[in-house]
Formats: sequence, C-alpha cells, structure tokens
Amino acid sequence: MSAVPSPLEPKTKFAWIYPTAALLALIGLADALYLTVQHLTGQSLRCTIISGCSEVLSSPYAQIGSVPLAAVGAFAYFTVFSLSILAAFGYRFARPLLMALMAVMFLMTIWLLYLQAFVIRHFCQYCLLSAAVTIVLTGLLVIAPWVQNRER
Repeated sequence: MSAVPSPLEPKTKFAWIYPTAALLALIGLADALYLTVQHLTGQSLRCTIISGCSEVLSSPYAQIGSVPLAAVGAFAYFTVFSLSILAAFGYRFARPLLMALMAVMFLMTIWLLYLQAFVIRHFCQYCLLSAAVTIVLTGLLVIAPWVQNRER
C-alpha cells in the first residue's frame, strides 16, 4: 500500500455526501419536471405501481394559484442540486442555505404526505418518489456535519 493517497480517492469520508445529494436532487428534478410537463400539457398520468395519481394531481392541493406544485418542486430540486455542487467544491456559504432549503422541503413533504393520506385518501407514485428523495436528502444533510466533525 502506498502512503500517497490516490487522486481519485476522497480526502475524507465527508466528500461523498454533497455529490450524492446532487445526484439525488437530479432524480427529484426529473420527477418534478415530468409532473410539471404532464400538468401543463393536460395529459393524464398513468400510475403503474399504485392507483390514485389522477386524484392527487387533480386535487386543489396540486397547484399554488395557477402554478403547478410540481414546478415549485422542480425549482427547489434545481436549487438543491446547485447548492450541493457548490458545497461539494468547498463553498461554505452553500451549506447553511442548503440546510434551510431542505428543512422547508422536508416540512412541505410531511404536509403533502398528510394530505395524501388523510384528506385526498389517495397516493401518487410520483409524489411518493419525490417524498422519498426529499427524506433521503434531508437525512444525508443532517448527518453531514456529524461525519465532518468525526473525521477531524
């Protein structure tokens, strides 16, 4: 084993968190863009895993005024992607902004899951994918400072 680290290996275990967050944000972005396009073009969505997409996406909760909620989600995921890339390259200002945005997204996700379960009484598989991405992203970013402090 060489004492000199490979340039391909991260210097700390912390290095993988922000690139992983960026990749997850791209998954969320793709999901939200798909839903936005479907909404704006008026096409019906087919749920292949569970039924209920039409009920959820045609509910009054699927829009903020005339803006599809998925478009707001796409903007949020793009911002998470951008801030994650900046954080991965060492821009410290991006980390607190990323945490604040993820806190808002997490709370919104909990609210939307509540609405699906108890108000609309249907679930949308695309919305559940977005919820899963947001929850995993939040978990990653919550452990990031702990992992960073442990490595020091």
